Amino acid sequence: MSRESVRRRVTYYGCLVFILAISLLSACGNDESAGTKSSETLPRISLLAPLHFPQQPSKEIMDEIEKLTEVHLDIRWVPEGVYTDKMNTALTTNSLDKVTFVKFSDYNLVKNAIRSEAFWEIGPYLQEFSNLKNLDKAILNQAAIDGKIYGLYTERPSSRQGIIIRKDWLDNLQLSNPQTIDELYEVMKQFTYNDPDQNGKRDTIGLVDRNDLVYGVFKTLSSYFGTPNNWKIENNQIIPEFATAEYMNTMNFMKKLYNEKIINQDFALTSKEVQRDDFIRGQAGVYIGSMTDVQRLSVEAQALNPKVELTLINRIKGPDGYKVWSIPNYNGLYLFSKKAITTEEELKQVLTFFDRMMDKDVANLMMYGFEGRHYELQDGKVILPEETSQLRVNEVNPLYSLMIADVSNKNIMEVGKKEQLTALADQLIKDNELFLVNDPTVHLSSPTYDEKNVELSTIIVDATYNYILGNLNVGEFQQEIERWKRNGGFQIIQEYNEAIARDMK
Repeated sequence: MSRESVRRRVTYYGCLVFILAISLLSACGNDESAGTKSSETLPRISLLAPLHFPQQPSKEIMDEIEKLTEVHLDIRWVPEGVYTDKMNTALTTNSLDKVTFVKFSDYNLVKNAIRSEAFWEIGPYLQEFSNLKNLDKAILNQAAIDGKIYGLYTERPSSRQGIIIRKDWLDNLQLSNPQTIDELYEVMKQFTYNDPDQNGKRDTIGLVDRNDLVYGVFKTLSSYFGTPNNWKIENNQIIPEFATAEYMNTMNFMKKLYNEKIINQDFALTSKEVQRDDFIRGQAGVYIGSMTDVQRLSVEAQALNPKVELTLINRIKGPDGYKVWSIPNYNGLYLFSKKAITTEEELKQVLTFFDRMMDKDVANLMMYGFEGRHYELQDGKVILPEETSQLRVNEVNPLYSLMIADVSNKNIMEVGKKEQLTALADQLIKDNELFLVNDPTVHLSSPTYDEKNVELSTIIVDATYNYILGNLNVGEFQQEIERWKRNGGFQIIQEYNEAIARDMK
């Protein structure tokens, strides 16, 4: 072979190698570009949601949710105790995320903003989605504003309220489960003064409460006394709950607990986190609130003291028999900001995410976690072992607040076996349905209430606490009611009475 031929062949192969290298680099670059582009085109959903647990859900589950739903989630988890303030700040500063959860008890805070078109009306779009179109119309209508649907609801039973109590303390003092208000008082008194933990010290109290007249002790206790649920209709006239004798009886009972040091003396300032911690650490023997909290409280209390044994009570007989306050069948709503979601196309992307969350794979992941780690499957039913209860509390349960319409979602697998306390809570929540006290104004409208209730309710909340703490007497409490009326309360009553009259026609 001539020297020229060798030179040409070397040049040929050199060019071939160069071209191949360039092609490979170009391919790698294109792959990277395609990957980046694919990632960047995924919808990004910012969301404000309440956190009812000490920690956020596990990163592995969140990553899997993003993978299945093909979105980027930017969730601001806010502790439940300060959630209302954070949500209200975002509302008033016009800095809402694309999606914002609004608690049922805070709904009136946003109604004026809804009427001012700060949020999308989503009703016309629901029929486009396979799951959203099957949402319960009765619940959607309960939450509607002026007949229009703005929110996706988180579904809840009518009442989860009841008593979580230290059974081991009852046993130590040879006491039975209280069945009446008087028996409940006696048990809490014994828990305070008769050394229920048998450590030889007087270091316990009967009841621990927090700075919340609705989801703390007061409202559940007041329903035992027969207090109406927010309002009472008598002779076709509306009466606010705090103007009734039953409300006063409840305040007097709480005042007695406070004066006898049966309740934590700083209850008016105590956060939910501190309330839970006091109960978990064995400083109090009675916790009144959502019975669904019992399994988590039991797990955390037994981690500190294996002798802890909890049980539940939902029936406390009062002057009018068994009563417990209820809410409509939604615990809150996810609303969609018009400022953060600027186009109809983007709104549909966000609604697609919520629709996808109701599909079988995503819904069960959010409800139960990973099979083999958080739960087992047996004959097509979910088994929730006691030994993985803490894992579910830490990694899965915080996701519950993201789930819409989970109670009636047929894609969620049936549970064949639950933890004992969870099963008891479910049973008693169902039993609550037999003696609910409903709010008669749920379907009524009062523009003044929507506009001024936040401001006006502060008058009553402060007056209630001050009466219990001994800073107001009966006459002074009545004066606060009159102040409430002068500042808009009378107008609310008048508007509700007019709405009742219209309903009767």
